[in-house]
Amino acid sequence: MNKRTFKHSALPYFFIAPQLLIIAVFFVWPALQSVNMSFYLQDPFGFSSTFVGLQNYIDVLKNPNYFKSFRFTLLFSALVTFFSLALALLLAVKADQVIRAKNSYNTLIIWPYAIAPAVAGLLAVFLFDSHVGPLYQLFNQMWHFDHKLDSFDATLALVLVSVWKQVSVNFVYFIAGLQGIPHSVKEAAAIDCKSRTKRFWTITFPLLAPTTFFLLVINITYAFFETFGIIDTLTRGRPSGETSTLVYKIYQDGFLGADLGGSSAQSVLLMVFVMLLTVVQFRFLEKKIHY
Repeated sequence: MNKRTFKHSALPYFFIAPQLLIIAVFFVWPALQSVNMSFYLQDPFGFSSTFVGLQNYIDVLKNPNYFKSFRFTLLFSALVTFFSLALALLLAVKADQVIRAKNSYNTLIIWPYAIAPAVAGLLAVFLFDSHVGPLYQLFNQMWHFDHKLDSFDATLALVLVSVWKQVSVNFVYFIAGLQGIPHSVKEAAAIDCKSRTKRFWTITFPLLAPTTFFLLVINITYAFFETFGIIDTLTRGRPSGETSTLVYKIYQDGFLGADLGGSSAQSVLLMVFVMLLTVVQFRFLEKKIHY
């Protein structure tokens, strides 16, 4: 029997070449440069560099401020991820039950998606302004709120703004997942179980597990990286670096402190940590997901 061979066209590679070029120039090459710079001690102007091996990594791991940023990053990411997913799921479930003007409800909830993180942070500056900010006045009626001097208040402000910015993205996926559940399944569940709460946790939520897992990965990435603009405009790491995430600390040390080698070492450590976190998510959590 003669084997048939098929000729492969180079056209698909031509179509993806621009995207591959962008990835290589703006992602792969900077990552390789960061790895290389992490082994050197460089002057602020980049005129000279001295090879120091792993000394930059040792200095970073000995720095208590780095671990303070590490702890805040974990706490901040956990809070933003949990509340973004929980609130978006609640809104999606309620919006899916709306009969009249459903599209209007969905559009109003999706609107914040169009706002850039830096713009969201700028809006938060006005909302938490000590003179005219409505949220500042609201919180001050309950306790002495000051996000510029108190770390708890600053964290609360960052979490509120970051959650508000991300809820719309999660809502889009959750509402799509809910609408993708067959009506026959919903009708059968309604016949077998009268409790809406029990039906949701035993039928609806397990069917949303693939969507939830995908959003979990996306939201952790968002909390780690895309909240930079919100932090830079609202708190800038204040007070005393208590609200500096790992990404923002890299910016502070590299661009403001001119410690290029140390900031490069921090970026490499962050890259390794995110890769390990992603592997753990797909290695252990995805096993419990039924597609």
